[in-house]
Parts: sequence; C-alpha cells; structure tokens
Amino acid sequence: MILDKSEVRKIAQLARLHISDADVDEIGHRIKEILTLVDQMQSVETKPVEPLYHPFDAVQKLRPDVVTERNNREELQKLAPKAEMGLYLVPKVLD
Repeated sequence: MILDKSEVRKIAQLARLHISDADVDEIGHRIKEILTLVDQMQSVETKPVEPLYHPFDAVQKLRPDVVTERNNREELQKLAPKAEMGLYLVPKVLD
C-alpha cells in the first residue's frame, strides 16, 4: 500500500496529531510497515489452532463474607472540615 503525503496528513489530522513537513515521509513509511504487518497477521491460518483457556474459567476460591473492619465513620467525620447527617459537605464546584 502506497500512502502519499496528503493521505498521511489526513490520517494525522484525524488522529489530532501535528506533524511537521519534514516528518511526513518517515511517518508514511512507518504506517506502511504497520499495515504490511497487519496484512501478514491476517493471512495466518488459525483454524487448526485450539483456543487458549481463559484463566477465569477456573473456580475461584471464595473467602467467607464477614466484616473484617470496624465502622470508623463517626471518628473520620470529626476530622472533616464540615459534615452533616453522616455526609461530608464540600464546596460547590459547578454552577
């Protein structure tokens, strides 16, 4: 696949990248190499290959569902600059 300079500039614009005129040829060459590699990867025959097993297919060891920490809410709210009815009050940031 051959990319001319206008196509490289259009790709850069779509990607919101600024490239200098001096770099257009090198970037075009790199894009061409990437597309060539993708073509090579797509041409590989994968039908006889067994799919890999996903690590989460195994049964996960579960822990008991018990409370392990005590409720520090009152103590932590005493440290807050402002708290009311169990909620932290913060300054308004949006109008």
